[in-house]
Amino acid sequence: MTTAPQSAPQPEPQPEPLWQPGPDRIARAQVTRFHTWAAEHHGAPAPTPGDPAASYAALHRWSVDELAVFWQATAEWFDVRFSSPYETVLADRTMPGARWFPGATLNYAEHALRAAEDPDRADTPALLYVDETHEPTPVTWTELRTQVGSLAAELRRLGVRPGDCVSGYVPNIPQAVVALLATAAVGGVWTSCAPDFGARSVLDRFQQIEPVVLFTVDGYRYGGKEHDRRDTVAELRRELPTLQAVIHIPLLGTLAPEGALNWSDLTSKDTEPVFEQVPFDHPLWVLYSSGTTGLPKAIVQSQGGILLEHLKQTGLHCDLGPDDRFFWYTSTGWMMWNFLVGGLLVGATIVLYDGSPGHPDVAAQWRVAESTRATVYGTSAAYVMACRKAGIHPARDLDLSAITCVATTGSPLPPDGFRWLHDSFAESGADLWMASVSGGTDVCSCFAGAVPTLPVHIGELQAPCLGTDLQSWDPQGEPLTDEVGELVVTNPMPSMPIRFWNDPDGSRYHDSYFDMYPGVWRHGDWITLTSRGSVVIHGRSDSTLNRQGVRMGSADIYEAVERLPEIRESLVIGLELPDGGYWMPLFVHLTPGATLDDALRTRIKHTIREQLSPRHVPDDIIEAPGVPHTLTGKRIEVPVKRLLQGTPLEKAVNPGSVDNLELLRFYERIARDRAK
Repeated sequence: MTTAPQSAPQPEPQPEPLWQPGPDRIARAQVTRFHTWAAEHHGAPAPTPGDPAASYAALHRWSVDELAVFWQATAEWFDVRFSSPYETVLADRTMPGARWFPGATLNYAEHALRAAEDPDRADTPALLYVDETHEPTPVTWTELRTQVGSLAAELRRLGVRPGDCVSGYVPNIPQAVVALLATAAVGGVWTSCAPDFGARSVLDRFQQIEPVVLFTVDGYRYGGKEHDRRDTVAELRRELPTLQAVIHIPLLGTLAPEGALNWSDLTSKDTEPVFEQVPFDHPLWVLYSSGTTGLPKAIVQSQGGILLEHLKQTGLHCDLGPDDRFFWYTSTGWMMWNFLVGGLLVGATIVLYDGSPGHPDVAAQWRVAESTRATVYGTSAAYVMACRKAGIHPARDLDLSAITCVATTGSPLPPDGFRWLHDSFAESGADLWMASVSGGTDVCSCFAGAVPTLPVHIGELQAPCLGTDLQSWDPQGEPLTDEVGELVVTNPMPSMPIRFWNDPDGSRYHDSYFDMYPGVWRHGDWITLTSRGSVVIHGRSDSTLNRQGVRMGSADIYEAVERLPEIRESLVIGLELPDGGYWMPLFVHLTPGATLDDALRTRIKHTIREQLSPRHVPDDIIEAPGVPHTLTGKRIEVPVKRLLQGTPLEKAVNPGSVDNLELLRFYERIARDRAK
């Protein structure tokens, strides 16, 4: 069991928010209209005139105190189509094992394609696809619905039945969205990996779920180059004996390999989709944990749970609707791709970018936003910080006037990232809402983040999300305010996993989240819930730095150190030594031309001492050739810690989960040198 931090540096209180919404934005926000309606029809507390913070706090309190009523109201507000009625909203709130909407049947894909039923929307874009040429290609709602209908009929003809797994080794292209929706339409279970994953990484995932169909590409384009994946596809076909069909998408223009079906042959018929009506808790897709220290967890989420959660998140929190264009830089191997597809549920146009975030230069993602007129723009905190370091001025140099919100995730957005975003857009006169959000693959959603009616304070997430009973707990399970504790969720969310694949007794699921606090979801992050209702994320609690009893999240170190212009990226590790001592090295990846000399070492130490804590000045500062990441871009801390403790590389990390295995050999050499 980890011990909660006794103290940790807190962001300096901001006397004034960095940004706050004007009265017009508050009034037209969907969450404002939902609140008024829920008060009239479901007993929610009435909004507080002129005090949006008090209004949201009261709405949130009601949403977790009256959990079943809130989710019933959400289903009604978004007009969820239950083909069979539900007996009750929440039959069992025990975690794990909560039972939502028993008796109800529905279909996720039916809801994702509803905009095609509107004659005024049918010929407008559902998808805007952009590759590295940055020329958007639209797919209309009618075209999307027709392709889904045609492919769903072919999947049924191929023998796919409800509950069968369908897999995609595909990039972020329209065909991936069609395949997902067609799979959901027939009641199949979708799962995907990006084609930059190597064969071993894909097999670690797909072999667990035994797919009957595999969608593949012949390759992909990234960084101005073509990457042929036909050999990898051939290996996948050999190693997945359950496959009954392989469907070839010729992204690079090659012919289908022997025995594979052509994408165009399966999607060219004008077929009205048939939506299998499945129980609320019927599996929709399988997502995977990063799997850095073993096989990735195969996380199963439900059609109904994801439908409700994504309607709430995209509609109420992101404030998306039919007039919006929703962009998030992601790949099909990250849960944010599934979340992006969820924008279709509220009738938004979703923007699919298949390419490098830095080609031909660091402004590439902003150019996608310009060419597609994106209104809600999602990216990673790391990309924002890279833009800041590169000194670019996206809102000045590009036409980003359509953007109303920039959202970030993947890691905590440092205070300098907030300031840079605000200042970059303010210089063009834009009224930019910045939304740092935090959640997880485990729920395919956010625990805290975007609220269009609330102010933004530097370094903070705006608030916990509706229906999410988010708390910060000490080791005894007591809630904390304005102190760092474990991120816990004390009531179930509909999108929590219904199970893990191949976990028949549920033990792996239980041990992943409910081992520390029985019956309460512990996510593994350090957070602070402020007395103002905002949230601060401090990083993973399983890689916490403990110096002389004072605990700190690694994110605090990164935020301070990476302000220095010489530091491209950093990695800090805390190791308990056999003699009772503690070694805390800081590895730094320098920017081109920088040198790790005594002067830079002194500045790094001074920065940490003055901005964070004298106890957390590193014992050693070591130049590294790079920082290893998971395939979804998160820094790898625990496997590096294991290497430094002497664990052999093959036991410290799952090689298929790492973006650059050779980098880990550097840390392995450091461990060997220390052991001499």
